[in-house]
This record gives sequence, C-alpha cells and structure tokens, in this order.
Amino acid sequence: MTTTRSLTRRTLLRRAALATVAVTGALVLAACGGDSDSGGGAHGGHGTSAAPSASATSHNAQDVAFAQGMIPHHRQALEMAKLAAGRAASARVKDLASRIEKAQDPEIRTMTGWLTSWGEDVPMAGMDHSGHSGMPGMSGMMSEADMSALEKATGKDFDTRFLTLMVEHHRGAVAMAATEQAKGRSGAAKAMADDIVTAQNAEIKEMRQLLGTE
Repeated sequence: MTTTRSLTRRTLLRRAALATVAVTGALVLAACGGDSDSGGGAHGGHGTSAAPSASATSHNAQDVAFAQGMIPHHRQALEMAKLAAGRAASARVKDLASRIEKAQDPEIRTMTGWLTSWGEDVPMAGMDHSGHSGMPGMSGMMSEADMSALEKATGKDFDTRFLTLMVEHHRGAVAMAATEQAKGRSGAAKAMADDIVTAQNAEIKEMRQLLGTE
C-alpha cells in the first residue's frame, strides 16, 4: 500500500514537473516572440525617440517667412494705432486702434518665440517702413511718406488717413496669412494665420463702413 502511494506520489510529481517545463517553454517562446515584436517595436521606438527630429521639422520655410514678415508688419500697425489716441476725432477710430494694439502685440511676442525656438533670426525693430517693404511677404506696408503724413494729421483728417491706410495694411496681412494657410506646416502658425484672416477681414469691413465705402 505504501509502495502504491509512493508510486502515485512520484507520478504526480513527475506530471507537475512536466507541466512546469511546458509552461516555462511556452513563456520562453512568448518572450522570444515579444522580443521579435519589440525589435519591430524598437524601430517604432526609434520613431518615438525620433519625435524631437519630427518636432524639429514640424515647421517649414514658409512658416519662418510668415513670422519674419508678419512681425514687422504688425509693428507698423501698432505704430499707426498708437497715434490714434492723441490725434483721432472719432471714438470709434480710437476704439478700433486700441483693439488692433491688443490683438497684434501678443501675436508679435508669440511669433518671436517661434523664431527663437526654431533657431531663426527675429526681425529687428525699425524694419517696419517702406525701406524694407521689398522683403518677401511684406505686402501692405506703409511708406515713410505715408507714415509722416499720418503723424502730422489730426481730427477728421487723421481718421480718414488712418482708416484708408489701415485698410490697405490689413489687406496685406490677410494676403500674407492666406499664403501661410496654403503653404505653411506649423499647426500653430497656420492657426494664427486663420485668426488673422478672420479678424482683419472683419476689421476691413468695419473700417470701410466708417469711411462710407462699404
């Protein structure tokens, strides 16, 4: 009886050992398969580790041109808008000028941040008159003569000059933004271009109404 129990116990132990070996073998094979997949995943991992490279290429030359052109373009708009507080006769013109400042000054800071992070040159202050208007993407810029005449104007004369010049200035910005929408790669830059097109087209309509040409 004892012998029978011993044999039974040994048989059970042998089967348990065989089962353990089988399970272990299956785990090893699964691990090998996993290694193989992770080998493919390792390429995927390289893809992930290559994200900084993808990030580095998340913008293109058009995005750079957009920011480098729009910064001085906005700066000139701010220069024009700041004149309104002390020269405009119309409260609506003053309000419009204030809104232009509030919208475009933060955009200048944002675009400056992009160029810095991309390792590109930020346009120097002063590049906002016609002496630089031949630069690519600088459409709608005012000439030195235009700016000088605006600085000397007051009252209703200022209002008319300001609105007339700013309509053209905005049209230039919209054209630049449309190019960015079509050819840019940076999601952030294209989103700003969308905002510029929407906001400045609305302001063009408002200014034309104030001029009585809408």
